[in-house]
Amino acid sequence: MAGVENQKRTVAAGPGEISKWLFWTCFIALVATSFGFIIRANIIGDLGVAFNLSETQKGEILGVGLWPFALSIILFSLIIDKIGYGRALAFAFICHVASAFVTIFATGYQMLYWGTFILAVGNGTVEAVINPVVATVYSKQKTKWLNILHAGWPGGMVLGGLLILILMPGLDWRWKVGLVLIPAVVYGLMMIRAKFPVHERVKAGISYKAMLQEAGIIGAVIVIIIMIAEIGRIFQWPLGAKIIVAAVLILAYSLYVRKLGHPLFIFLLLIMLPLATTELGTDSWITELVNPIMAKMGMQAGWLLIYTAFIMMVLRFLAGPIIHKLSPLGLLAICSGIAVVGLVMLSQVTGIMIFIAATVYALGKTFFWPTMLGVAAERFPRGGALTLNAIGGMGMLSVGVIGAVFLGNIQDRQIDRELLAQHPALHTQVVAPEKASIFGKYQPVDKERVAALSGGEQKIVADTTATAKKNALMTVAIFPAIMLVCYLILILYFRAKGGYKPV
Repeated sequence: MAGVENQKRTVAAGPGEISKWLFWTCFIALVATSFGFIIRANIIGDLGVAFNLSETQKGEILGVGLWPFALSIILFSLIIDKIGYGRALAFAFICHVASAFVTIFATGYQMLYWGTFILAVGNGTVEAVINPVVATVYSKQKTKWLNILHAGWPGGMVLGGLLILILMPGLDWRWKVGLVLIPAVVYGLMMIRAKFPVHERVKAGISYKAMLQEAGIIGAVIVIIIMIAEIGRIFQWPLGAKIIVAAVLILAYSLYVRKLGHPLFIFLLLIMLPLATTELGTDSWITELVNPIMAKMGMQAGWLLIYTAFIMMVLRFLAGPIIHKLSPLGLLAICSGIAVVGLVMLSQVTGIMIFIAATVYALGKTFFWPTMLGVAAERFPRGGALTLNAIGGMGMLSVGVIGAVFLGNIQDRQIDRELLAQHPALHTQVVAPEKASIFGKYQPVDKERVAALSGGEQKIVADTTATAKKNALMTVAIFPAIMLVCYLILILYFRAKGGYKPV
């Protein structure tokens, strides 16, 4: 491809014709990633019925749509300046096409899992490309343009959700999976003409080792431990093997880098765990969590995700003046407080009030992800693609390994606990054999056994499940509360140093 072979041609920093074409190529590639997300969120219930999946298994499928993203975004960040942004984006295109076919022809849990895994690898590769490309092209307004770029994520959810709910509501879930091919083909054709830049770190002559030192040993330890824990779980490695692999990787990195890393970067890295769970963990589950309320109003739960995504898309396009007025950290602190209120409201309201609660929640989560990327890009330009993408990678890794599975697991455990306490005979009838997850052993409800119950007994199980789903939203509100405290600490830290300024 012409775009692949033009890696060394630097794009002008202003929004000229070439820059605009490149920006929109990146934008549509991001739309393709969110198509996969919205499709998975809308069909996860269908998959649960078709393949008799537990809530935790559904959480694992939602999770594998996220954590391999971290694997690919971080690994590609280590080599992307060598292989070129164009080649990396071509690899993402292949992943998007392959994942659609694997999922469409799935025969059970394992194929669903691996089809979603391939999609997530492609999604992570897309972000490994687009974040440093846009930060380089618009190097004077990084936070603003990263917010505009990431309007492509909610924009894709709106478009994909509308296609599913309006044009394909009664069609088999396999047709819905195929929708991801639409934006994939579009950006695949656009990148033929795209001219990719050399990253600002490379142009400035900052060495590869200096880039790694910005993340440092501590940053590597955090990412490697979580990554190896999940990979080891999937391939059923014994604990000793996990420890050895993690130790070897950490030792190799440490011997080469010989620096602990910047404390501020480590702090930002840790904030991504609650941030990603608040935004993507909740979005992964939102249609399932609010389905009981939406069903009573005669509406599909997917409309709520589309509604919140539309709000996010509009606000991200308008991010420039908002960031200028509040500063990145001030905006993140305010949004954290709003997100707490929104999630608490979602866990309490019923009927049409759920849209009011969803509006508050959307206002809270809108600027989290791209503004954190902007802060990393502005404060750690020497870290190049690695520090920028490690922030996003840590977010996806933490929500994929911990957040999405956690939300499913607390539902399974509460349903099990409530049925055992209130309806022990019914509990004996519907409980499935014990299963294991990262949070330990649990006993889910067997949907096939529930289907065989009488109407009254099914209602008891349904009511118990609905209560568990609402309580899960209340639990998630803890995460933005933690974020609010963290951002206030950062605001005070920078105020003591004369105020927040890009490096």
